[in-house]
Amino acid sequence: MTCQKTSHNFTKIAFKPLHTNLFNIVLISFFLTIGCGNLYSQEIKNKKKPLPAVKQSDKETPAITDTIKLDTVKPKKTFLDGKVRYKAKDYAKIDQKKKLITLYNEAELYYKDVELKSGIIVLNYEKDEVYAGRIKDSTGALSQYPNFKQGSSEVQPDSIRFNFKTKKALIYNSRTKQGELNIKAAVTKKENDSVYFLKGARITTAQDIDHPEYYFQTSRIKFVPGKKIVAGLTQMVIADVPTPLALPYGFFPLSKEKSVSGIIIPSYNDSNTRGFSLQNGGYYFALSDNYDLTVLGDYYTNGSYAMRFESAYAKRYKYRGNVNIRFENLINSERGYPDYSKQNIYNIQWSHSKDTKSNPNSTFSASVNMGSSKYFKQSINQANIGSNLNNTLNSSISYNKTFNTIPGSRISLSATHSQNTQTEDIVMTLPSLQGSIDRVYPFVGKNGVKKGLIKNINLQYNVSGKNYFKTKDSLFFKPQMFDDAQLGLQQTIPLSTNFKIFKYFSAGASTTYQETWVNKTIQKVYDPTVGQTVNKSVNGFDSFRTYNFSTNLGTTIYGTFNFGDDKKIQSIRHVMRPSITYAYTPSFEKYYDTYAVDASGIITSQYTRFENGLYGTPGKDNSNIVGFALSNTFEAKVRDRDSTKTEPKKIMLLNNLNFSTSYNFNADGKTTFGWQPVLVSGGTQFFDNKMNMNFGATLDPYAIDNGGNKIDKFNIDNGGSLFRMTSANVTVNYSFSNKGDNKQKTNTQSQRNGGRDDDLFGTNTDLNDSRNSQFENDTENDVITEFFNSKVPWDMTLAYSLTYSNVKRESTISGNSIMISVNTDLTPKWKAGVSTGYDFVQKGVTFTQFRFERDLLSWRMAFNWQPLGTNSNWNFFIGIKSGMLSDIKWNKRSVSNR
Repeated sequence: MTCQKTSHNFTKIAFKPLHTNLFNIVLISFFLTIGCGNLYSQEIKNKKKPLPAVKQSDKETPAITDTIKLDTVKPKKTFLDGKVRYKAKDYAKIDQKKKLITLYNEAELYYKDVELKSGIIVLNYEKDEVYAGRIKDSTGALSQYPNFKQGSSEVQPDSIRFNFKTKKALIYNSRTKQGELNIKAAVTKKENDSVYFLKGARITTAQDIDHPEYYFQTSRIKFVPGKKIVAGLTQMVIADVPTPLALPYGFFPLSKEKSVSGIIIPSYNDSNTRGFSLQNGGYYFALSDNYDLTVLGDYYTNGSYAMRFESAYAKRYKYRGNVNIRFENLINSERGYPDYSKQNIYNIQWSHSKDTKSNPNSTFSASVNMGSSKYFKQSINQANIGSNLNNTLNSSISYNKTFNTIPGSRISLSATHSQNTQTEDIVMTLPSLQGSIDRVYPFVGKNGVKKGLIKNINLQYNVSGKNYFKTKDSLFFKPQMFDDAQLGLQQTIPLSTNFKIFKYFSAGASTTYQETWVNKTIQKVYDPTVGQTVNKSVNGFDSFRTYNFSTNLGTTIYGTFNFGDDKKIQSIRHVMRPSITYAYTPSFEKYYDTYAVDASGIITSQYTRFENGLYGTPGKDNSNIVGFALSNTFEAKVRDRDSTKTEPKKIMLLNNLNFSTSYNFNADGKTTFGWQPVLVSGGTQFFDNKMNMNFGATLDPYAIDNGGNKIDKFNIDNGGSLFRMTSANVTVNYSFSNKGDNKQKTNTQSQRNGGRDDDLFGTNTDLNDSRNSQFENDTENDVITEFFNSKVPWDMTLAYSLTYSNVKRESTISGNSIMISVNTDLTPKWKAGVSTGYDFVQKGVTFTQFRFERDLLSWRMAFNWQPLGTNSNWNFFIGIKSGMLSDIKWNKRSVSNR
């Protein structure tokens, strides 16, 4: 029997009847050792078979019996009960005498769930043990460290001894990864599949386990893979320097689940106005795989406290969302001091989205952001300037259902909320109903062709209902809010058609009938006690009905200016879309009543009891208006710089340039004028769509008198120009970088809180958790080049706004400001950013924020400073990035202005 070696292929034994595995080797060895004894034993066994039964006539013949005893030696059972596969680059040597198989150089061994790769592997198939270790390369350095993998556990030691029968192992200088933790131990003893004992171990989240920037040193560890690490005396070591931070024991959970419940350790801080504090302490509840709950709290020594409840939930192919509820009881200074104050603020955020795969005929979504108007200004746990400067908070919850009927129908239920944080006004609908039935074409034949004036006649049904609340922040959800509620419903039936005129003109006509129901009206009466007219609220059902008529005519005109194929600009294409509309609404004076203006009752005026209603009021005078509009787009064809391309390149010169105005035939020349101001608007893009520019202007054809009041006289007839520009504005947004992607950064949390979705007002800072980077890119994924200074990555966002006002010949620049945000990588590990601006009208610097961040591999250090304004503050953070060890941090911030 001989062995043949094949490079990088599994070694095969040259014995054709048998397969290549260790079981065959043991059988061959046993066969050669015993030799012909096996054949002799087999012959004896054959002789011991019972003789044929003796006939009755032969009873006198004595039976022949074999006196040789059976062989009591049982065949030796092999220790391997599965196939073994192995290979090696240099050689695979079998030593029959010592019962050893030696694999050398890039050796690999596979047996059941065990995978072993190493420089050298020695298998003792008599003792059921395997040994693996390193080998020396041509320079004499040790290489090809063992890699031992069993199931989901993987170890990279210097050497290892493993017993297949007992499953025990002795590992030297093992390196293993469990979740976010990297573990290295001088000696590891594998007791069984679930328990390891480690001696001289270090635990870290650093990527380089041999040279970590920090680690926890301990002399002994009990390690249960996928469950826990229990350590003895544990000391923290930073940059190979032992620190005084030590614990008598350490416990590191290693649950295979996504999350486990546990205590969130609070951080210490101090404030000039609230004293010392413990912040962001609480408990995390991993309630199930579908939802969780985080409870956090703060406490200050002056009595201030805060509570936060955060929950995320999801169900695959069904829905996902999160809920954040925050409450803060803020006390400034101490009782008895003149600056003492106490107030309660809160904020509720809820986001929910439904997977369309669950039910395509219905949707449910929620985006809620409501609470105290001063929350983002005074919160001790939110530093979001975008939300602070924003004046409105908006919320909506909606459910939509589509019915597969003929004609199709749909219904929508929603609740909306709008809150002005400056005036503290709250407007809410709870609920709002929208329903509709699809268009019906009563004159369409069986072929379904809709062509012509008659066949295109269609009608539709829409219904809208609201339960409307308008209140103040201080009265929110109090009895007065519900007493002032308004309830209404409006039904609309539009009837319309469209058709072609002279092939090139599109025409349309429509009439609409509306019926409005309300539960509350008003009555105006003169009150002699106060000496003026007052409104009395009248509860009860009431309604009014209106109708109108409108028609429109439009077309599209194309024009091309060719300059020649040899020119850089080959042609310019101009597309015009003019349209004219006419709308007529009759007078509904029957819904108007009179009331006395003074005590005499002689002087009266008219009013409608439906004033301040949900759906407006019926018109007292008829409306007779014709409108004009013209939209333009300009596109150019230019010769492409790439000479290999035969087609010219299209460039958009103007995305849109719009003009619109109207004329009122019922104008009286005093309160209303015939021609309305011409509205001009447009927009375009430059530099490969990186810069967006939008502009607008209002052009009034009428003149004004010396007092600045409009008069019924054209401006050109008053010695002026054809139009008088009363206002104009231009905005420019430019985002660019040298990183190549030029993707617009999105500040999701800031946008959800009601602020901007970029960092022109600074980045959103959640003071509960500072582990996330302030910058767009994740520093762990940045590619560090050898010649870093040859290209310093940066990005910039710029916004410019200019507003001109000339309503009463003031001719002033009412607004002129620029905002800029720049982020750059000073070094591969240092990032810096600034958001600032300047107001040229107020002559002052707008909101300014400086951001600095240092990537410390497993750690992150950040500094955020807002030096100006009432929101001036700074925040410093250093801590471990890993969520498992997020409590190991130091966070210091100023909160004197909050």
